Amino acid sequence: MFRRRRSADAGREWPGDSDRELPDEPDYGEPFDDELAERQQPAGTPRAGGGPWDVAEPFPALERVDLGSLQVPVGPEHEIQLVMAEQHGAWVTVRYRESEVQIQAFAAARRGALWDDVRAEIAAEVDTAGGRSQESEGSFGIELLAQVPVEPGQPASGMRLVRFVGIDGPRWFVRGLFTGPAAGGPDAASADQAQLLEEVLRDVVVVRGEHPVPPREILELRLPPEARQALEEQAAAEEESRFRGDLNPFERGPEFTETR
Repeated sequence: MFRRRRSADAGREWPGDSDRELPDEPDYGEPFDDELAERQQPAGTPRAGGGPWDVAEPFPALERVDLGSLQVPVGPEHEIQLVMAEQHGAWVTVRYRESEVQIQAFAAARRGALWDDVRAEIAAEVDTAGGRSQESEGSFGIELLAQVPVEPGQPASGMRLVRFVGIDGPRWFVRGLFTGPAAGGPDAASADQAQLLEEVLRDVVVVRGEHPVPPREILELRLPPEARQALEEQAAAEEESRFRGDLNPFERGPEFTETR
């Protein structure tokens, strides 16, 4: 199922972090057409190290939902949500059981990597907020494990574990934020959740585009055409019902969560 959630100030504590209360919305069905499927199967052999992949290089042919700058693998076990935040741009949340990975893609310069600088900045933010962090070698190279306050800036509220990963690509940078057991739980169930979400992240395809974008600017995310059309048709139907006066005021319609 694909969902969109709109938030006015979600992710304020840690870039890309969001709450876990999500509204139920309609299933929009297959998110892409045959033409897109063809574009997602370039010739050649994918590199052994895995992704995330650039759209111009060979990558495994999987079913993916097209969200603009990110094409995200779909599957029966995980949910994909598109989150819009007024102050922090947009990101994709992939949820599996009690865990999530929040994915953002940024523009980068043709030469030079961002993850070293971004990692240091995140560590400084964590320290300022009353948390603590340490670097660790993980599935995507050097990662940042952090204990952060449950309530921003209030260590007395308790701490939770999060895990930041970064991948530098050709003129783009992808940041992943793991929360829940996948951030580093000690048991086998936590490892299972982390493995699935890491596989999803590793099979993401990044579409940077050729238009100029300043380094560190978030690359555009958008609803798939089928989802946009479904929302427009639903809005048109509701407007027509209001005009006829036959809209049931007690019938629950689509919802979007707005966090201030």
